[in-house]
Amino acid sequence: MTLGCGAECAALMRRQQLTMAPRGRLAHSPCSAQAGRGAAEGATPHVKARSAHGGTPRKGSLEKSSVSAEGLSAASGYEADALIAPASQQPLQVPLPLPGPLLEGLVESGGWQKRWTVVGLCFVAFVLCNLDRVNMSVAILPMASQFGWDAATMGLVQSSFFWGYLLTQVAGGVLADRYGGRLILGLGVLWWSLATALTPVAAAAGLPTLLVARCLMGIGEGVAMPAMNALLAKWVPGGERSRSLALVYSGMFIGSVIGLGASPHMVNNFGWQSVFYVFGSMGVLWNVVWRSQVRSSPAEDPTLLPDERAYILANTPNSSRENAGNIPWRALLSRREVWAIILTHFCHNWGLFILLTWMPAYYNQVLGLNLTQSGLLSVLPWVAQAVMANVAGWAADNLVERGVSITTVRKVMQSIGLLGPAFFLSQLGGVTSATGAVLCMIGSQGLDAFSQAGLYANHQDIGPRYAGVLLGLSNTAGVLAGVLGSLVTGFLLQAGGDAGWSNVWTVAVGFYLAGTAIWLSMSSGEKIFD
Repeated sequence: MTLGCGAECAALMRRQQLTMAPRGRLAHSPCSAQAGRGAAEGATPHVKARSAHGGTPRKGSLEKSSVSAEGLSAASGYEADALIAPASQQPLQVPLPLPGPLLEGLVESGGWQKRWTVVGLCFVAFVLCNLDRVNMSVAILPMASQFGWDAATMGLVQSSFFWGYLLTQVAGGVLADRYGGRLILGLGVLWWSLATALTPVAAAAGLPTLLVARCLMGIGEGVAMPAMNALLAKWVPGGERSRSLALVYSGMFIGSVIGLGASPHMVNNFGWQSVFYVFGSMGVLWNVVWRSQVRSSPAEDPTLLPDERAYILANTPNSSRENAGNIPWRALLSRREVWAIILTHFCHNWGLFILLTWMPAYYNQVLGLNLTQSGLLSVLPWVAQAVMANVAGWAADNLVERGVSITTVRKVMQSIGLLGPAFFLSQLGGVTSATGAVLCMIGSQGLDAFSQAGLYANHQDIGPRYAGVLLGLSNTAGVLAGVLGSLVTGFLLQAGGDAGWSNVWTVAVGFYLAGTAIWLSMSSGEKIFD
């Protein structure tokens, strides 16, 4: 009678009555016997298939897989050669094909990975980034009442953040690529958190002091994206890149949801000053944890286990492990792949920033909702964006793992991130109900989130050593699009009369379509710069 693997192994164990001894050989079960032959013959079919498709091996997978006494001891935590069988009994050996996933599970040592800590703390930093950014949009109403500001002054206060934010996009990337993302991101969070906490003091001192404080806050936040990008280029293997970046960027959306939801209650119960004191203090606490847990690269982390260090180094480009020296500006700016990122970032952010800055006004002016209702409905698209960003990241990494080229994956993801919003914004002209408008906004920003697995991941694809600089360049264009888009929207609404909002959506859709054409014709997922 032929026994299955489990029954045969059980029978063997009962017959052999394995005992503990100091040193010896492991008695072969049917499973380990076949695994040993698999090692002699070479890679398992599972691993071969993955290699043939160009997928990145998961941590724990082997180029030539084997499960022997040593392999089983590593997986189980026991010393395999301490198990012996009585010499008088011969082990039963039955060929058995061992599935690749099970083989990886036997060899892989599980547990929390240090790179997940790095990604998680970056995610929290980006939550804090938007917490500290959106609190002013809520607090400015009671502040204007207290200090007697008119609408023009309120706009000046709101815009002062971007003065500093624009200044440090490229500079932050250069510094991060040269001195490491840990140092620059840590200093950036501490800088903007202190500026946030001091905002009530600055406001009490006068309008010029407040404008300086908001500008300083923008300087701190301006380094966040390029520094994070430079850091994760060293820490995150290629097969995990899309979902890691999507998770981190979704922190901004979640920060907006929390900020817009919590700030009104804090202002009503504790005064407008509370949002600045509380959110600013959170960044200072984050910095303490960051400094103790994170290093700029796996090679610099003494607490990193050797297996994880080897896995990261084997699955990240050699160039990403070294800090950049002199930045090759001419080479960077002469490549169409770089301009694809810059120009597409501009086109993408034109529509995105209009939604960020004008969505409550649209709900109020077109749909007749009050400001409280407008603020509540404005949160829902952010929730959709946070969820879909992570869906897009996992989908992109899965496609890469299945053998789809990175170039194809980036083009598909970014096309969804541009054409999706273009479609939903084009429908707003015929929408007359709040429900329809909210659904269009949710659809627009939900599909916009696919950009996190498109252009936002592409900097590390084409130039891992200069990922911070590249993101600084493209995000500068993105911020300019936001500033110009807000100004143009105001002009269109003032000059367009009843057709004003239709004109706004038409221009935004035009930029989305232009960005799609640029991205499909000029972008690449291949490494361009060493």
